[in-house]
Amino acid sequence: MTTISKETVERVANLARLEVSDQEAENFATQLEKIIHMVEKLEELDTANVEPTSHAIEVSNVLREDVSMEGLPREEVLKNAPDKQDGMFKVPTIMED
Repeated sequence: MTTISKETVERVANLARLEVSDQEAENFATQLEKIIHMVEKLEELDTANVEPTSHAIEVSNVLREDVSMEGLPREEVLKNAPDKQDGMFKVPTIMED
C-alpha cells in the first residue's frame, strides 16, 4: 500500500502555494492514504468485460430547434448602460494605435 506522509502533503501544498497547518497536513495525509487505499482495492477488480462509460446512467441532451426571434428594443437594452454612443455601448479603450 502506498503511504502519504505529512511531509509529502506539506511539499505538495508548498508547490501549490497553499498554506496548511500541521494538523491539516496530518488530516490530509490520512484522508489521501484512505483514498489511495480505496483506489488500490478498485484496481483488484476484473473489469475486462465491463464496457467503458462516461456516465453511470444513460444521459441524452434535450435539444430544441434554433428559432430566430425578435430581440429587445435598442432603447430598452441601453437604458441602464453607464455610457452609450450612436445607439451602442461605449466602452473604455484598452488598446492604443
